[in-house]
Amino acid sequence: MIDIWQEIYSTIKRNKLRTFLTGFAVAWGIFMLIVLLGAGNGLIHAFEESSSERALNSIKIYPGWTSKSYDGLKEGRKIQLDNKDLRITDTHFPDYVIKAGASIWQGTVTISFGSEYASVGLAGVFPNHIEIETIKLFKGRFINETDIKERRKVIVLHKKTAEILFHKTHTEPIGQFVNIGNVTYRVVGLCNDKGDSGEKPALIPFSTLQTIYNQGDKLSCLTIATKNLETIEANNNFEKEYRKALGANHRFDPTDNSALWIWNQFTNYLQQQKGMAILRTGIWVIGIFTLLSGIVGVSNIMLITVKERTREFGIRKALGARPGSILWLIIVESVIITTLFGYIGMVAGIGVTEWMNAAFGNQVMDTGGWTTTVFLNPTVDIKIAIQATLTLIIAGTLAGLFPARKAVSIRPIEALRAD
Repeated sequence: MIDIWQEIYSTIKRNKLRTFLTGFAVAWGIFMLIVLLGAGNGLIHAFEESSSERALNSIKIYPGWTSKSYDGLKEGRKIQLDNKDLRITDTHFPDYVIKAGASIWQGTVTISFGSEYASVGLAGVFPNHIEIETIKLFKGRFINETDIKERRKVIVLHKKTAEILFHKTHTEPIGQFVNIGNVTYRVVGLCNDKGDSGEKPALIPFSTLQTIYNQGDKLSCLTIATKNLETIEANNNFEKEYRKALGANHRFDPTDNSALWIWNQFTNYLQQQKGMAILRTGIWVIGIFTLLSGIVGVSNIMLITVKERTREFGIRKALGARPGSILWLIIVESVIITTLFGYIGMVAGIGVTEWMNAAFGNQVMDTGGWTTTVFLNPTVDIKIAIQATLTLIIAGTLAGLFPARKAVSIRPIEALRAD
């Protein structure tokens, strides 16, 4: 084995420039593969982070405008969701709906505590609001079913709103009473979010807001927690039936997608997962083809080496060397060149991904109403390193296979003809 290593070292030493240039192509190929995988992971990690903030089995329904005439009514009507839609959602689909909820937006109000005040949005919500939205309970409790039934005057404040109202007096917010106009609410909880840049709304029970602010039976949005909908097809069928049920209530064409805007977290997730899979495949294809140029170079250099050592291989065979030993020598040399320079490229690529992580590892985008993570942790894990290593070994073996077979086919008499 030591003899093989000495021969390989001697061959590389005799052709330093040629070996370096060929190895550089391999290093560049694996470098680009690692950098592309890292950048792809940055996008994928950001998507997964965003998806984890909301329940995957959630659907939100917003009112829209009809785009088709139906039942004697013209197109262009505004659809207004109401409490009947909430009852239909909660009772007509027992096989698919775990719990239906709703929210209603009142607009900007002024909340005061003593001499401190803050202007924030006010929304009436159901208990499932915290499961569907990105907000997290920071302290205290959230709106519960009893609050809804009894129309309690309780409120959940955003953490930053509470800091404005209570920080100067060093007062514990939970249990305190705040005023919105002439109405007093007891603070029962504080919530936090993940990077929202828009308004930090105060939340009160849905039924309380409808009653106090004379909203009648109108609502702004329906929220649904679903079950038994595990495929895109099942979700699409449910949405069709749902449009039909609400279409009967508001007299719009069930096929008019403009009448209702349905935001289905699960189907969005599956579609984005498919997109991420295509992205991963595309990155590997680009990286492999880039690496392929280096592999072709390694194969060429090994062919030149075999040609230069024709006399040597012929003499070896004349002295009784087995074809397997010559085959092994060429393949090992090819694998060593490929793996050595490949690891240099891999280390450089990992270094660049670590730099990307330090410089751009948590990029967010402001959408106007909130911020969303678009690039997160663009690094590669040990699994990718192992895959890249196996790719290098396989590539090196393939690069050396044809030259090795050519070396094995050399006959002893060719050694006499070699210059």
